[in-house]
Amino acid sequence: MSTRTAADRAVLGARIRTLDPERPWAQAVAMRDGTIVAVGADADVREACDARTELVDGTGLVIVPGLTDSHLHPVWATDLAVGVCAEGMLDLAAFGAALRAERARVGPEAIVRAWSVDYGLFGDTLDGGLLAELAGGPALIVLHDLHTYLATPDLLERAGMTGEERFPDASEVVVRDGRPTGELREFSAYFRLAGRLPGASPEARRARVVEVLRELNALGLTGAHVMDGSPETYELLRELEARGELTMRLIVPLWVKPEHPESLHAEWTAHIDAHGELWRGGTAKFFIDGVVETGTAWLEAPDADGGGRHPYWPEPDRYAAAVATYAGAGFACTTHAIGDRAVRAALDAYAAAGPPRRGLHRIEHLETVGDATLERLAGESVAASMQPLHMRWRRADAGDEWARRLGPERVAHGFRTGDLLRSGAVVALGSDWPVAPADPRYGLAWARLRRAPGARDAPVFEPAQRLGADDALAGYTTAPARLAGESDRSGRIAPGLRADLTGLASDPVATPADELVDVPICLTVVAGRVVHRA
Repeated sequence: MSTRTAADRAVLGARIRTLDPERPWAQAVAMRDGTIVAVGADADVREACDARTELVDGTGLVIVPGLTDSHLHPVWATDLAVGVCAEGMLDLAAFGAALRAERARVGPEAIVRAWSVDYGLFGDTLDGGLLAELAGGPALIVLHDLHTYLATPDLLERAGMTGEERFPDASEVVVRDGRPTGELREFSAYFRLAGRLPGASPEARRARVVEVLRELNALGLTGAHVMDGSPETYELLRELEARGELTMRLIVPLWVKPEHPESLHAEWTAHIDAHGELWRGGTAKFFIDGVVETGTAWLEAPDADGGGRHPYWPEPDRYAAAVATYAGAGFACTTHAIGDRAVRAALDAYAAAGPPRRGLHRIEHLETVGDATLERLAGESVAASMQPLHMRWRRADAGDEWARRLGPERVAHGFRTGDLLRSGAVVALGSDWPVAPADPRYGLAWARLRRAPGARDAPVFEPAQRLGADDALAGYTTAPARLAGESDRSGRIAPGLRADLTGLASDPVATPADELVDVPICLTVVAGRVVHRA
């Protein structure tokens, strides 16, 4: 065979779960110029190789199509996932000890940072004064859902935030007895503070993005849908790609905000075809509500504390008009909608706006949704992007803030992955990292179990919504490809498709869900390039 057409690389001797109905299983796969050129038995695939082909020994590996997280923040998180990771910390004393250890590391005048902080650590009230005591000075923490932040009083004073402030959306500086408590609800309030504090240099930020991508590769992820883009993000990705540092395939929506003027919409819609070899735009991201825990999710009826009555966009008609602007320009639209009323508003906006040029409009999270609204998704060709592992903060006694505020009826309509699939809707899965761990093995396990993997005696949340192993894997492979309009290019292992592969030490479908998190990730290939090998 001519060396001009020989494969660059081939994996031989593996078990390959292709998700291609024409050939469900294979032994080997060959790649050239980022594309799969041969799939089949070792002998057949060797015919596509020559002496220059790199041969990868796949003995003992199960190869699946490259895993894609459909909701991730690998760029924005470089500003948020900083300092102490409070993942799993449920004891205030232990949290305080971790903050003081960070204080010793960064110095007495520095700002101590922490992220993935559980609301339950602070009881009923988020108190910046208590945070200052715990951290021994200035501190800023990010609650686990990224929608709430807590700052110490000196940081608020440094930023000139001394009372109530007005925002163009539902953001709020929480004030009690005329003084800010330190709690900052939603993004505009946080950005007001963060914009007045020193941040990382562009070089440090770029280096951290590269580091995060490598960490994600080591988890078996070959792609992600990045939910926080801007034209500046596109410039960063162009730089990373030019330097050979972009190691994941990314779809990056532009984050459209209530304060954006019409002139900016006109400027941004011109980016419809922005792309590189491994990334592309062509999508737009909106928030129509917040989160249940702070009463900012938009609900059909108020929550137990009277919250949930207002959307994130103060004028929902403006949200619908912005959706129509971007959809009319060809964009696929993505809307964060956690509450049942928010989901209905997103569907109404999409129905009025019309379909995108490529792929499907989609809704993120859908943490509670009623029957009539749920049935609309499949019929109106709207995809659901969901994160079952976000149930990890729920408590068996329904005493967590999410369940308490919603009440039993809406809790029963929580995270309806099974019902959505049975209705015919496309259901893609993800983590929303750094909200939850990005490890797809963990996400797959939660989708199948509806409880923490390994906690075999723990109650199962809404067992009828559990996904089968095949459907869970589809949520990280074929479903992201479908909602992106790329089923003819990715999500399966077949000739002519992208050479994105994930290799594990055992089959993620056949492996019991409780054991998935311990299955080693042995090989990650993006566009035919090995980006992780154990």
